[in-house]
Amino acid sequence: MYDKAGDEHYMVVSAFIKSMRGSDPDAAVYWMARMLEAGEDPVFVLRRMVIFAAEDVGLADPQALSVATAALDAFRFVGLPEGVLPMTQAVVYLSMAPKSNTALTTYAAAKADVDAHGALPVPAHLRNATSGLGKSLGWGAGYQYPHDHPGQHVVADHLPAALRGRRYYQPTAEGREKEFVQTLKTLRGPDRR
Repeated sequence: MYDKAGDEHYMVVSAFIKSMRGSDPDAAVYWMARMLEAGEDPVFVLRRMVIFAAEDVGLADPQALSVATAALDAFRFVGLPEGVLPMTQAVVYLSMAPKSNTALTTYAAAKADVDAHGALPVPAHLRNATSGLGKSLGWGAGYQYPHDHPGQHVVADHLPAALRGRRYYQPTAEGREKEFVQTLKTLRGPDRR
């Protein structure tokens, strides 16, 4: 029982995603096989895997997005029936990867400020002074080129003044993201954590 446009289609897709999110490779492969054997377009399934890699694994394992897109490329190259092999490899990888949805939450937080504040002006030091007028208005003045500094980094404000100090990205303690906690403390500087 599988209908590509009806409720069962969406229930099976939901089970597939939730199985990967729940770190259950056996169930995830089963639901993928259900879809494929019922005639689902494999590219639809692969598209869901690419989204999952960014939305649910994210920066906890940045390699996950490469694995998902490589599976899509491999499938397009070999087609069926062998194309199920890179798909299965990717599903197992995504299921077993550490999980973080900070790509989703970070974008949502930034979008909320865009929605609430509209198009705030670009700070003068971040503007590109390509003309005499721009230079006379102070565009680019005070900008510090990171590559001219130790560690290719300077502590500076890059948000509009009304949003200064906002923190959209809050790394989790999962996978690679736990390394980013200390990195952000260093990058943001002692007064900007």
